[in-house]
Amino acid sequence: MILAGDIGGTKTNLGIFEVQQGKLTKTTDKRYPSRQHAGLEEIVSDFVKTTGVKPTAASFGIAGPVVENRVRTGNLPWVIDGAAMAKLLGLSSVPLLNDLEATAYGIGMLEPKDLETLREGVAARQAPRAVIAAGTGLGEAILFWDGTKHIPTATEGGHADFAPHTDQQVELWRFIKARGEFVSNEMILSGRGFKTLHEFLNPAVRHAGFDDPSVDPAPEITRMALAKECPICVDAMNLWVEIYGSEAGNLVVRTVARGGLYVAGGIAVKVLPLLKEGRFIAALNHKEKMEEFLEQVPVRVVLDEECPLKGAAYVASKGF
Repeated sequence: MILAGDIGGTKTNLGIFEVQQGKLTKTTDKRYPSRQHAGLEEIVSDFVKTTGVKPTAASFGIAGPVVENRVRTGNLPWVIDGAAMAKLLGLSSVPLLNDLEATAYGIGMLEPKDLETLREGVAARQAPRAVIAAGTGLGEAILFWDGTKHIPTATEGGHADFAPHTDQQVELWRFIKARGEFVSNEMILSGRGFKTLHEFLNPAVRHAGFDDPSVDPAPEITRMALAKECPICVDAMNLWVEIYGSEAGNLVVRTVARGGLYVAGGIAVKVLPLLKEGRFIAALNHKEKMEEFLEQVPVRVVLDEECPLKGAAYVASKGF
């Protein structure tokens, strides 16, 4: 019995996996609203008690940098310690992973139906691959070839500085800078960025939930943009997709990811029609001296939102 977890700022997904016919298969799962709990130990204790299972191995993917198997989460007031989790579960060890590292492991477990191709490209099999994922935050990871297989490594690239490359984006940088000290990629390329872009484009247009901190306005902005009910929502989402494509291109250039780019995270699935319109790929390609190179890079969207959960299960099964 393998216990796997995908811990994010909005939700925590836990699942039990078993090896069936040589493949990891999920047999039980449960989703918890992260902010309604004091910490991961509370959630795991409830899950184990509710399901009645006794895990023989466990691993968790968590948003935040993992240092000595310990994570201080960026979007939650939690500190998660692998040794404490091992003690709680009666295991010798419980490896903790950055959530994008878990996603990168999970990509290797996906079927063709779990991926949507934005560009076929020409993949170099042993070249690095890159993963970018926007959700509650923005995550980035790299997969390096070790001679026999691709090995993920986590980054915290989502917290790197936002680099505007149009006059409009320069004004957006100034707009956000006026509100605080930092202007990071994650401040735009996450769910909270939708409202920021909407207010930047037209602060006079307001929607339900804009003034209620308990309401996430991102789903409504997305819905109205896809339905073309609100011109500001449409413009905000188009700008978001353009900036997302540009940062994806930055990641590919920095890592020379000729093996391909994987766009994961909960937002990509929800705005897939916008990603397919061409604005994302055009922004990705638009780099000095790199356009010909970037045009060859395969780009695929991860449709399976349980990809990081599966990656954590894989790591637990291998005893990493």
